[in-house]
Amino acid sequence: MTEPYDLITMGRIGVDIYPLQAGVPLAQVETFGKFLGGSATNVAVAAARLGRRSAVISRTGSDPFGDYVHQALRDFGVDDRWVTPVDAYPTPVTFCEIFPPDDFPLYFYRRPKAPDLVIRPEELDQDAIEGARIFWVTGTGLCEEPSRSATLAALEARARTGTTVFDLDWRPMFWGGEGGASGDGGASGAAAMATARPYYEAALRYATVAVGNVDEAEVATGLRDPQACARALLDMGVELAVIKQGPKGVLAAHR
Repeated sequence: MTEPYDLITMGRIGVDIYPLQAGVPLAQVETFGKFLGGSATNVAVAAARLGRRSAVISRTGSDPFGDYVHQALRDFGVDDRWVTPVDAYPTPVTFCEIFPPDDFPLYFYRRPKAPDLVIRPEELDQDAIEGARIFWVTGTGLCEEPSRSATLAALEARARTGTTVFDLDWRPMFWGGEGGASGDGGASGAAAMATARPYYEAALRYATVAVGNVDEAEVATGLRDPQACARALLDMGVELAVIKQGPKGVLAAHR
C-alpha cells in the first residue's frame, strides 16, 4: 500500500509576478520576478521543504504558465498528480505591491474564471484525502461552482478525521466585493461577506482547525475582536482557532 501523504492541500494555484523593488507602486516598478503562488500551494511547498510528503489538488491553464507551475512544484518536491489542465481558462497571475512592514496589496488576474475553480467532485481521490495526515482547504474554493461542491465533498469525506484545516483565505473580489472587510469594504463589503458566510459555516462543520486574519474571521463569525473570533470559531466546532494579527502577532486558542 502507498504510504499516506503527510499533507494534501486543495485550492488556489498560479504565478506570482512580484516587484524586485520594495516601497515602489506598480506603476513605477521596472523589474519583476516570477514565483509559484496560491495559498494552498504555498502550504504544500512549505511542508515539502520541511521534508514532508505533500501534494496539492488544483488546476491550471493549458499554457506556458501552467507548465511553469508543474515544474516549480516538482522542483520543490510537491506531488503534482492532481494538478490538471483546463483548456478554456488561462493560468492565473497575481501582482503585488511591497510596502513593508505589513502593506502588500494584491491584484488578481483570474478572469473569465480561474482553472482552480473548475475542480469537480467526481475527480477527487477520496481515499488519498481521507488517508492524509493533514488535509488543508481554503475559502477561495467555496466562491464558485464546481469548486464549491468539490471542496465541501472533500471536507465531508474527511469527517474530522486526522487534522483538517480550513484556511479562511478571504478575498472579497472573488465574491463580488471590494476592500478587506465590513469596515473598509465599501458598499459591497458587507454584502460579499453575507454571501460567503453560509459556505464558510458549512466548511467549518468538518474542520478541526481554522486559521485566518481578523478580516477573514469576521466572514465566518460576524465578529472582529480577535479573542471573540477565536471563541466563536471554537463554538462552531473546531479544536484550534488561529487568528493572525500582522505585526501584533498570532492568537491561537485551543478547545
